[in-house]
Amino acid sequence: MPKEKVWTYEDYLKLTDDKRYEVINGRLYEMPAPTPLQQAISRRISLVLARFLKDGEFFYAPIDVVLGDRYVLQPDIIFISKDRLGIIGEKAIMGSPDLVVEIISPGTVRRDTVVKKEIYERFGVKEYWIVYPEERAVEVWVLSDKGKYDLFSVAEGEGKVKSKVLEGLEIDLKEVFISRP
Repeated sequence: MPKEKVWTYEDYLKLTDDKRYEVINGRLYEMPAPTPLQQAISRRISLVLARFLKDGEFFYAPIDVVLGDRYVLQPDIIFISKDRLGIIGEKAIMGSPDLVVEIISPGTVRRDTVVKKEIYERFGVKEYWIVYPEERAVEVWVLSDKGKYDLFSVAEGEGKVKSKVLEGLEIDLKEVFISRP
């Protein structure tokens, strides 16, 4: 059997179709299109961040985050602090954002909650939010002094989550999730 190709950022840049991909440990993964619910949640979180943001920049998908030659991810939302804006390249974010938000879809649960969480932790992303649309829940994981994620804030159904990276930011879940009849 032929050995599977190891994908690099350079290979990724040569893709010519209009599909969305990520490269994780040298493997190419096609990403599903976001659902309307995921888009609405992303927009709502982005609006809250835009109101709060003073120092730094935030971006939302699709945007490439290159964490290494064999790691190109497309988080749903990222934040980069003012003192780290130098990682914003012409074509991609070339390094670890300060904060990453991933909105779970049925086909990406393991990838987002296990695989990407480990990657973001390893590459030093200070804060990782996992948003569960169906459960109407948000987990906020913060990098400890030991380089491991600790659960910092969580809410399900109702309540608020807090950010450590964006000091003073609290998001009420009513602002994030679409009301159901």
